[in-house]
Amino acid sequence: MTTTLTIPLVGPGGEPVSFARTIKSHGVADLPPAAVGEGTYTTTVAVPGGRPRTIVLAEARPGVASVTVQGPRVGVRSAAALEGAARRMLNLDEDLSGFYALAADDPDLAWVTAGAGRMLRPPTVFEAVVKTICTTNTAWSGTVRMVSALVDNLGEQALGGPGRAFPSPAAMAAQPDVFYRDEVRAGYRGPYLRAVADGVAEGSIDLEPFASDAAMSDEEVEARLLALPGVGPYAAAHTMMLLGRHSRLILDSWTRPTYARLTGRKKVADTTMVRRFRRYGPYAGLAFWLLLTQGWVAES
Repeated sequence: MTTTLTIPLVGPGGEPVSFARTIKSHGVADLPPAAVGEGTYTTTVAVPGGRPRTIVLAEARPGVASVTVQGPRVGVRSAAALEGAARRMLNLDEDLSGFYALAADDPDLAWVTAGAGRMLRPPTVFEAVVKTICTTNTAWSGTVRMVSALVDNLGEQALGGPGRAFPSPAAMAAQPDVFYRDEVRAGYRGPYLRAVADGVAEGSIDLEPFASDAAMSDEEVEARLLALPGVGPYAAAHTMMLLGRHSRLILDSWTRPTYARLTGRKKVADTTMVRRFRRYGPYAGLAFWLLLTQGWVAES
């Protein structure tokens, strides 16, 4: 059995939304419990007061996304929670009209005004932080292995389906160090993952306002992220991008050579890249990322 909900694909400023570019906006979007398909995004999300549900997002028709909930019929409150989760994941409440106004005058980025630029968000900031820590100093295959182990071993099973949600902070905090060493094979990241989970579970670390509290500046969010175990400048910038905070450029072993290749140079200094996108202000990191990933989605 399935239940299907619909969501308009339009930004707060009336700007268009590219569903294809949103679900393929970054690699973390394809980490468990999620999977990016051909025109679909499938994931399992927690439901307050109930079992997790597996949902499939798709573009039902131009300008409208469908949210198909697998399993038994969905009640009114659960339907509202799942619709809200889908809106957050598609980042539909972020107003990108100011960014589009700047990009329209940039020959390298004018294409984004057709609806690119929404970063697919994990359902919670906790999930974004944990997944980002799992991307540090490892090959992508290592990231997939670590995140898959967390979901497979600790994620609560969905109602009416085989999917599992991303584990809760309490579930991760309850595991001994040997679990992170032998099952997750997280290496030096293991103590960091457990420390973050411990802090969130006991209430000494509050991550969710990083995405929901507009009064928090990027500087404050960055400082609080850098104070977390296992989070350095790269991880802070990466997490901020996932939360719709785009003032920082993600500078790592992939973005640096990719930018150099696209600009026809062997190497480009970080200061040069920062200067190139300074005109975008709070959207500098977003402009940088979109320039690098334009080729990820074929233009129709």
